[in-house]
Amino acid sequence: MKKYLSKFRDYTNAIINNRNKQLLKNKNFSLISSNCLGGFMLHNLNIRFNTPTINLFFYAEDYIKFLENLKENLSTDIIEVRDFNLNYPVGKINDEIIIHFMHYKSFNEAKEKWEERAKRVDFNNLFIIMTDRDGCDEKLIKKFDDLPFENKVIFTHKPYPEIKSTFFIKEFIAEESVGHLFHYKQGIQGFFGYKYYDNFDYVSFFNKGNSN
Repeated sequence: MKKYLSKFRDYTNAIINNRNKQLLKNKNFSLISSNCLGGFMLHNLNIRFNTPTINLFFYAEDYIKFLENLKENLSTDIIEVRDFNLNYPVGKINDEIIIHFMHYKSFNEAKEKWEERAKRVDFNNLFIIMTDRDGCDEKLIKKFDDLPFENKVIFTHKPYPEIKSTFFIKEFIAEESVGHLFHYKQGIQGFFGYKYYDNFDYVSFFNKGNSN
């Protein structure tokens, strides 16, 4: 039964993704993400990775530091950090910003992909996303909101109506942070292929950019 349910969800999710591809007008944007969420969105929309933040994550404080000087940090050399407590490569920028390349086999592979994709970033068609995971608190959410990016959103486990760039994911209100938003939702919506990030109309969000 589980096998058939999984196949049905994947089938209906493919229908959702195909509909979103048709609705998407802005097809050459760059998406900077604090974790794997951005990569899932881009993959669903069949968009080239015009961003280095793929298959990795930042702790929240490091991500804010990364965004505060984004252009310089994207062009700065990444140094390998040896952490024998982790089974994936780790890098550091400017002696303070740590990047966890958890889906790469080696640091050389991670660095090569980072540098290749960093060159593609279009600052005139740029989107920024974050979640309130990995050490994020209200202070950092407010710092994110103050960053000078026109198109940005942070997904939170509780409502912050006073903070403009937040988007509340209600299913996680009893948790300490949002969960993995790329997982299928519980209940009937998940049965029909919807994932937690589908609460947010990310196609309309991306269509606010420069589609030329």
